[in-house]
Amino acid sequence: MAIEVIMPKLGVDMQEGEIIEWKKAEGDVVNEGDILLEIMSDKTNMEIEAEDSGVLLKIVKGDGEVVPVTEVIAYIGAEGEVVGESAAQPAPAAEVAQATADLKGAGLEVPTAPAAHAKKAPTADLADNEFDIVVVGGGPAGYYAAIRGAQLGGKIAIVEKSEFGGTCLNVGCIPTKTYLKNAEILDGLKIAAGRGINLASTNYTIDMDKTVDFKNSVVKTLTGGVQGLLKANKVTIFNGLGQVNPDKTVTIGSETIKGRNIILATGSKVSRINIPGIDSKLVLTSDDILDLREMPKSLVVMGGGVVGIELGLVWASYGVDVTVVEMADRIIPAMDKEISLELQKILTKKGMKIKTSVGVSEIIEANNQLTLKLNNGEELVAEKALLSIGRVPQLNGLENLNLEMDRNRIKVNEYQETSIPGIYAPGDVNGTKMLAHAAYRMGEVAAENAIWGNVRKADLTYTPAAVYTHPEVAMCGLTEEQAREKYGNVLIGRNSFTGNGRAIASNEAHGFVKVIADTKYHEILGVHIVGPAAAEMINEAATIMENELTVDELLRSIHGHPTFSEVMYEAFADVLGEAIHNPPKRK
Repeated sequence: MAIEVIMPKLGVDMQEGEIIEWKKAEGDVVNEGDILLEIMSDKTNMEIEAEDSGVLLKIVKGDGEVVPVTEVIAYIGAEGEVVGESAAQPAPAAEVAQATADLKGAGLEVPTAPAAHAKKAPTADLADNEFDIVVVGGGPAGYYAAIRGAQLGGKIAIVEKSEFGGTCLNVGCIPTKTYLKNAEILDGLKIAAGRGINLASTNYTIDMDKTVDFKNSVVKTLTGGVQGLLKANKVTIFNGLGQVNPDKTVTIGSETIKGRNIILATGSKVSRINIPGIDSKLVLTSDDILDLREMPKSLVVMGGGVVGIELGLVWASYGVDVTVVEMADRIIPAMDKEISLELQKILTKKGMKIKTSVGVSEIIEANNQLTLKLNNGEELVAEKALLSIGRVPQLNGLENLNLEMDRNRIKVNEYQETSIPGIYAPGDVNGTKMLAHAAYRMGEVAAENAIWGNVRKADLTYTPAAVYTHPEVAMCGLTEEQAREKYGNVLIGRNSFTGNGRAIASNEAHGFVKVIADTKYHEILGVHIVGPAAAEMINEAATIMENELTVDELLRSIHGHPTFSEVMYEAFADVLGEAIHNPPKRK
């Protein structure tokens, strides 16, 4: 089958490229790695190598032509082959590199190269509509599984009903972080004068149209990057809702394909509650609010979890009157209690109103505003409400499978395999850890087990988590409550950002790091951070814990100065009462 050569996308802003000169002519034999042509974009010339070997069958765009990115410019195939419309679409190495850079720059993980000893999937006997793996869903677990399977030599198909990238990229972590950056910028404006930066005016307005458009441009860049990586790895893409059948066939519209293995990566959807008035058009989900182009004067956030707190802070920073209602006794109840209470104190100072140990029992819409009745007798009036009580697995298209379930979540074993052999379910759909980076690992493991047989387990014990407020919050391992319940007596170390040189210089001297360790071996059981760069520092903690380093071993390292990470080092030292910048512990 003929292979399409396309105009590569050599940068985020590149829209077209000019063909300077073809180095090969029609009919020439081309080997993988040969220079095919030279192109120019933004005054930069680049030689483009052949991705495949064969004969240069046809040059579609000649010397001097300006061609939009990803448009076909030539075909390579077998000698005498007639160019068909269904040729595969590999992307050049430059596009792969750019797509990879785009994803990494946004905090999205990219699959690593396969190991040298990787086994190859037996694809030789597969028909055109048969694959080693059919992946259903193009979110973090799905696209990662597809690319990893392709790296291991498999013939892979992926089915996606809407946009690649899933919840995280389209309506979750990436759009939310785009908005949270705005909140951080506004915080900077408030302290500028105190740092000697005298602005002509401190007045500002929020243009929600531009805000939403910028967010959409970020999402578009990254969804295009995911699709580019899939094409580069020669994953066959099917667009539409995939109906999965027990015989491992998947029907997309009028087309049916078959997989030796199936990976269900259908992700999650917004969770809803059944209370009177919840269907009001003024009650938004986390998906809806990211496209809101008119700023409300007031907003009630139903749910004080990660998403509710992050989006609540965004709107509060814009000047909206925000009230958070949380049924638990504190916000983000899964985090360490001491950290949760510190974050709540900081957010309250930023103007957010937070009500805990209370829920919403009824919502009444009248005169284009909402009255929310709480179960303690209070009433809240607001222009809009945000329903943010978490997410649940998305099971559309899986109705024909009689899978073993665990409370509406697909039950999987440690290999990510479901109750049907050869069908795997990584990511949000199994409800184990509903985090994009956990989904990456589960998708990778599922693909390797689908190709090699069940040889790799997904250990998510030390998966870090973060809340991208300002300051950030991050955690890994056990909370103090969990550690005491499991081990009894434990050691606690703390160090505050209030004495950290870089934090003081950056006007970010608030929060602290907390380390939990066992008393016998000084094994690190948990690390919890509220403060600047917490989401970055927690990755060091996760690596330390994954490799079972003790506090004593960690203290042999040297952390650079001045850095925020010195606070974490001193928190480890405080476990043993050796923190230089802490007052002596009472005996």
